[in-house]
Amino acid sequence: MPNRLAQQTSPYLLQHASNPVDWYPWGEEALNRAKREDRPILLSVGYSACHWCHVMAHESFEDGAVAAVMNRHFVNIKVDREERPDIDQIYQLAHQMMARGAGGWPLTMFLAPDGAPFFGGTYFPNTSRYGLPGFGDLLERVALVWREKRAEIQEQGEQIRQALARTQPSGAAHRSALSAAGVSAQVEQLKANFDARYGGFGGAPKFPHPTDLELCLRKGAVDVVATTLTRMCEGGIYDQLGGGFCRYSVDAFWMIPHFEKMLYDNGPLLALLADAWLVTREPLFARCAAETAGWMLREMQSPEGGFYSSLDADSEHEEGKFYVWDRDAVRALFTAAEWDVFAPHYGLDGDANFEGRHWHLRVARPLAPGDEGLLQSARAKLLAERETRVRPGRDDKVLVSWNALAIRGLARAGRAMGRPEWVAAARRALEFLRLQLWRDGRLLATYKDGRAHLAAYLDDYAFLLHALLELMQCEFVPGDLEFAEELADVLLDRFEDPDAGGFYFTASDHERLLHRPKQGHDSAMPSGNGVAVLALNRLTALTGDERYARAAERALELYYPQMQAHPAGFGMLAQALDEALAQPTTLILRGQSAPLAQWLATCAGDYLPGTQILGVADGLAGLPPVLDKPPRPAPVTGWLCRGLTCLEPSADLDALRAACREPVVPAGPA
Repeated sequence: MPNRLAQQTSPYLLQHASNPVDWYPWGEEALNRAKREDRPILLSVGYSACHWCHVMAHESFEDGAVAAVMNRHFVNIKVDREERPDIDQIYQLAHQMMARGAGGWPLTMFLAPDGAPFFGGTYFPNTSRYGLPGFGDLLERVALVWREKRAEIQEQGEQIRQALARTQPSGAAHRSALSAAGVSAQVEQLKANFDARYGGFGGAPKFPHPTDLELCLRKGAVDVVATTLTRMCEGGIYDQLGGGFCRYSVDAFWMIPHFEKMLYDNGPLLALLADAWLVTREPLFARCAAETAGWMLREMQSPEGGFYSSLDADSEHEEGKFYVWDRDAVRALFTAAEWDVFAPHYGLDGDANFEGRHWHLRVARPLAPGDEGLLQSARAKLLAERETRVRPGRDDKVLVSWNALAIRGLARAGRAMGRPEWVAAARRALEFLRLQLWRDGRLLATYKDGRAHLAAYLDDYAFLLHALLELMQCEFVPGDLEFAEELADVLLDRFEDPDAGGFYFTASDHERLLHRPKQGHDSAMPSGNGVAVLALNRLTALTGDERYARAAERALELYYPQMQAHPAGFGMLAQALDEALAQPTTLILRGQSAPLAQWLATCAGDYLPGTQILGVADGLAGLPPVLDKPPRPAPVTGWLCRGLTCLEPSADLDALRAACREPVVPAGPA
């Protein structure tokens, strides 16, 4: 019989709906039962594309004997970390405090009925190995500790609460202290950690860090970005046949990935590839951008317009099986000429690089001039062969925050590279979110099969606001600006800490949890606080509403001491600070539709990371005063504004572009 998870929308929870475990989703029913029966909670957090989550499920949660122990001693709660990042954040942080080490998924935490954790770990095998106890034995031991050491558990719970409270930023800087030093410290830290040979930062495992690379490109560290993107695009972290990037590389060389493909990686990487192409004109970046966008539209966009969340690392219960190859089977598909080009280029003429017996494609040698045609015909044959395989599972829920990253990536790349179909796909996704997940002036976080639910988080509002500002630069629609102001108003009303500054991850009317995080660090995704600051400052420049700028400034004041003392991990806030110090630059173009479109297309070829360029057609009504520029006799006229101060209007496009490229000396000491 299915358990309570059968009524959920999360594909991850639905994967466990037939377990013999008496699973609950997180909610009042489970929490009240734990309190009523004075039972500890077993909290298991994972996500559908997680390899080790699948392993633990097959080994333990599908095992009747293990499930019986779980059901006898615990109230068992299963959480999808993608639908409930609030819960995941809290208990990952608690685990790190208790274990004094990194967390991960699956996250396995044991909680008192009030939610305070008293023991935890990540993956546990079904029998003792890897230096870990068998899960069944562990369950009995934890149940015994709960019965016999209640006072110690209660004391530890209080210590965890206090430790979580101490993680909140405090001691804000005065606004006069904000300076470019906070930006340069972050850039210097990234340069020091840069792997000049293989690209990226640090050693294995190696993650893409698109936010940090955006900062490096913005501040002129072009080699850091170009080297990293080249190695990634040539490596196995990139799908050499189908496009798109996997989540991370298990080695320092970008050769063998953890094979899951996440929407939240590919949206920002698409935008970064487009920006890097504008700076370098490297054809490899243009090709990988086109292939990544193609993958997103082909495999990840739903018929309704929203983007799905991820592709699994596994197929047929084996990680990477969909992507790796047997050399003889590949050779049999090609002509001799195709093999002679394909094999050395992708490393099939060398030793197997995956588990000692399979080949995973990566660029091993440059392609000789004139061999492009043979390589393309071979790739097409191999991709067609791959399409006959059992595909990895796809998590088909639609998350607002991840969709916002995809919308911004497609809009940014579509504008920069002259691909209107990418912009149209971004527009479809936006309209889907407004139709299905915007209810009574608030966002819902997740959607699947016609059902939207769960209160949205900081990232949902901040990322969608940022995406709207990008999409408005492709095509200005007044309704988009109105929607952006509505999102910003919710950020200020429900998420901002008006006293200390900064934005909480959950809204003021969110359910009460063990902790209310207010983080400034980037994770695998950009910091919600960093994106909110950058977007609110840009919105001020379009609306003239200083409330948004003041909230952004309060957040920068709060996090600035941390950015100075421990600069690593603040890439998004550093970008926001850099832009705030210089004041957001806005180029407002107003005129007739056809020449206006030509001007916008020309400007789109410039890399201007701190500049918004809006084309406002003559005749649009209901604009805010900042954008409601008077008609001029020229076909198009431009107003270049720093903050809310504009230069004299000009009908000289080249002069306006040159003025946009002029460096702005930031406020404060360098």
